[in-house]
Amino acid sequence: MRANKHLLLWSSLGALALLLVAVAQEHVLKEWRRIQGAARSGTAGAEVHLRQIVIPALHVTDRCVSCHVGMAPGEEQAVAGSKVLAPHPNVGHDPAAFGCTVCHAGQGRATEKADAHGDAPHWPKPMIPRRFADAGCGSCHTHLQVPNLAQLRHGRTLFEQYDCLACHRLDGRGGTLRPAGGGMEGPDLSRLGAIGYRRDWYEDHLARRAKAAESAWATSFGAIPKDDRAALDVLLASRVGAPGLVEAKALFHSLGCRGCHRVGGVGGDDGPDLTRAGELDPGRLDFTHVPGEPTVANWLAEHFRAPAALVPGSKMPALGFGEEEIRLLTFYMFSLRRSGFPEAFWPRDRIRAERFGEREFATDGATLYGSFCAACHGPAGQGMRYPGMPAFPAIANPDFLGLVPDDFIAETVRRGRPGRRMPAWGEKEGGLRPGEVAEVVSYVRRLGGNVKPEADAKPRRWIQADAGDGARLFAAYCSTCHGKRGEGGEGPALNNKVLLTTASDTYLMETVRRGRRGTSMEGFANPSTVRPALAGTEMESIVSFLRTWEAGK
Repeated sequence: MRANKHLLLWSSLGALALLLVAVAQEHVLKEWRRIQGAARSGTAGAEVHLRQIVIPALHVTDRCVSCHVGMAPGEEQAVAGSKVLAPHPNVGHDPAAFGCTVCHAGQGRATEKADAHGDAPHWPKPMIPRRFADAGCGSCHTHLQVPNLAQLRHGRTLFEQYDCLACHRLDGRGGTLRPAGGGMEGPDLSRLGAIGYRRDWYEDHLARRAKAAESAWATSFGAIPKDDRAALDVLLASRVGAPGLVEAKALFHSLGCRGCHRVGGVGGDDGPDLTRAGELDPGRLDFTHVPGEPTVANWLAEHFRAPAALVPGSKMPALGFGEEEIRLLTFYMFSLRRSGFPEAFWPRDRIRAERFGEREFATDGATLYGSFCAACHGPAGQGMRYPGMPAFPAIANPDFLGLVPDDFIAETVRRGRPGRRMPAWGEKEGGLRPGEVAEVVSYVRRLGGNVKPEADAKPRRWIQADAGDGARLFAAYCSTCHGKRGEGGEGPALNNKVLLTTASDTYLMETVRRGRRGTSMEGFANPSTVRPALAGTEMESIVSFLRTWEAGK
């Protein structure tokens, strides 16, 4: 009996102790309680209680504000203390209207730091790293008409050269007080692209300067050439309150990534669709070859350094990105996500993109070429080589541009090269529109120094020669580079119906005769150390042989 009483007594005391520990952990030792306990609201301590943002229409319940008290509705300016209590930066809308996790990801209902930030095992939506916080804008927004990075940086350089920072703030810089009352006369321009601005700003500024005898109008503002004003407009239209994100997207529009990847339904099909690449589940990633912590950010960065090392069989070559480019591309990848909010909550830019087909990229030739073509044909149209892949042709080569009219280039862009990695951009879903094709053609012509095509008075098909003799000559002198059946190798694939139906006999004949400067294709009109020169009739025979492939023989 005594033993049973002791057992009951000590087990009850143990259970009571466990309950007391549980009560202490839940009501005293919780991190969010300690943070709130140290907070000050006015002259007294802040009220300690569980805070949350609940938005039934969006199915959002976020308790992040239990620690980030200064971001809770109605308490933005009332709480003082550690950094975690700070109010939310101004993002152009009330964060409480949408909650926290729609922008930052993580686990909204959790109250422990690791769980709330999504670092808990098996949680598929970890919080976006703080250094890429602006990437969360991509959950709802689709920034439109973003140019390539060179255009964006040119506009920023001009903005500084013309001393616009004397009066205006832009992305946290500028608007500084100066002697004699100069400076800080104009509004902050950091969100101008989102809210709109006067297109006649230049004329308005000139008129104001004419009325101002002194101050910053007289000392800082002057005449701006038309081309520079256009470049400044490109910069101003891109300012949507997320500067790092826009720069990251502009870099993506400079590297030819859409040549292989789709984003928002537009782009190529060789690589995976990136529309929701920012929602990668870390539990599904292999971190074996990723140095450092096993995070999505580190995985993405290492993938840009060495794609095939992380994804066996990947067709993406190592492109030699610098660390700043890797940082910006990782930033952009995190922005590629989509909230499942009802359409009534969508911002205007997303509606314009998804319902009206407005482009996310600018549609000038430079940006279109950078978005779709630069990875394969080179930033300057010089052609590219990647290990294990056929060489990509130099489309800005003057010898090429001097032989082809714009229609030839446009038809190549529209119909592509079947069997090769060149898509039919004018025919495929998610490709280029007719006006965009024309812009690309014009830009390629500019890359080549605006070389004009030579006039050709001959008909498109004028060569009548011995195709059998051409087959022998092709095997002896051409197949090493172009393949035994014209399938391509070091040189382009010639057994391609789009090429052969588009190319005239003069184009083929002159290409064989002249060659291509800067490439391994030397003209056959002159001898080399490894072969003799070919007579005109022999070169015509080769062209006749190529035409047999056009007929499917």
